[in-house]
Amino acid sequence: MSKTVRAHALDVLVKVGDNGAFSHLLIDQTLKNNALDIRDQGLFTELVYGTLNRKLTLAYDLDQFVKKTGKLQSWVKWLLYLSFYQLKYLDKVPDHAVVNEAVEIAKKRGHQGIVKLVNGVLRQALRQGFPSYETIEPVTKRLSIETSTPEWLMERWIDSYGLEKAEKIATAQLIKADKAVRVNLLKMTLEDAKQQLIEDGFEVEASPFSSKGLIINAGNILKHPFFDEGIVTIQDQTSMLVGEMMAVEKDQVILDSCSAPGGKTTDLAERLSNTGRVYSYDLHEKKTTLVDKKAAQLGLINIKTKAMDARELDQAFEVKTFDRILIDAPCSGFGVIRTKPDIKYTKTSEDVLNLSMIQFDMLNTIMPLLKEDGKLIYSTCTIDPTENEALIAEFLSGQTRYEVDPTFFTELPAFLQQSVGVTPFWSANFPG
Repeated sequence: MSKTVRAHALDVLVKVGDNGAFSHLLIDQTLKNNALDIRDQGLFTELVYGTLNRKLTLAYDLDQFVKKTGKLQSWVKWLLYLSFYQLKYLDKVPDHAVVNEAVEIAKKRGHQGIVKLVNGVLRQALRQGFPSYETIEPVTKRLSIETSTPEWLMERWIDSYGLEKAEKIATAQLIKADKAVRVNLLKMTLEDAKQQLIEDGFEVEASPFSSKGLIINAGNILKHPFFDEGIVTIQDQTSMLVGEMMAVEKDQVILDSCSAPGGKTTDLAERLSNTGRVYSYDLHEKKTTLVDKKAAQLGLINIKTKAMDARELDQAFEVKTFDRILIDAPCSGFGVIRTKPDIKYTKTSEDVLNLSMIQFDMLNTIMPLLKEDGKLIYSTCTIDPTENEALIAEFLSGQTRYEVDPTFFTELPAFLQQSVGVTPFWSANFPG
């Protein structure tokens, strides 16, 4: 195995852990800029996401072997986390390879004392084994360490869902997410794209969430011509589901109020077959530039972008302007921790409250812009009820003009219609 894989992983971990960089962006950038073979690409991604996702667990483990870990240089701490992750969770990586390569990295980046420390800690961990968490009290602290979830967030999930479901949520966040792409049907059919990727050595299957989606089980799509040619776009399957549920029709006028980096906007534009118009807004011009760039790559000519606060869109449009509206609201992101594990370490309960107020203001401002019998989808990538069910319930309680679409649940893909993710508020009021 290439030593550079772990060196690259360490570089990303330090930048994310200490400088607040976004893990998914750095991973994609590293893969694009370095000639790693397919096997090493997979290992690199696993090392970064896995180590980040297990950070609190690995930090607890390190405390059992090193006194005053706070005095360690940051890169040394991340090197030990990275090595612990491999020793604990990756069965196919030989223990001696983990230790030897960690020592080699330490030699290149530090002095002899650090080399001895790294070597000694790892060999001690192999001799003694890693600690058990069974006796940790209270239960919220134990679950926090076991699932590498900040304790305040664990408590919040327990309050919202109960202990059993909260533990399942936290554990599920540790499972590796599928890599998925959306096929641009303006350029190629789903079946043709799937077949070509298989012939090119990829392991691919159709997504159950979207008629335009493919799951990439093996292969780096970023380096395939389909990506640069705008035939596929990387997008989470649940994000593709938003486009499916919008049920757009040709020539419609659509508003995407919080559009960057453009995944859902371009999906909607593709579904319009380059007819109609998608008005794409975001707060900062540098973000709307990303949407323009993506639209050009995909060959889309029906998107109009502008930088503007979504809470002021009533100043730009008349009431009842749009056939479809998407409010893909800024949120805490607790539903996408598997692909962006750094989120759970950077958000706070105050963030959730502040975001919910912004979300409510957006709904109040944008709802009147919807035509009679139009459809608005409020979408977040969080599982926090404060930003979802509670917010919508509060909004609906203050007016009589709008209602939750009673056909929504019957329009979901069949395997989702009875999903455990359907919360009591919706199932009680709109059983489908």
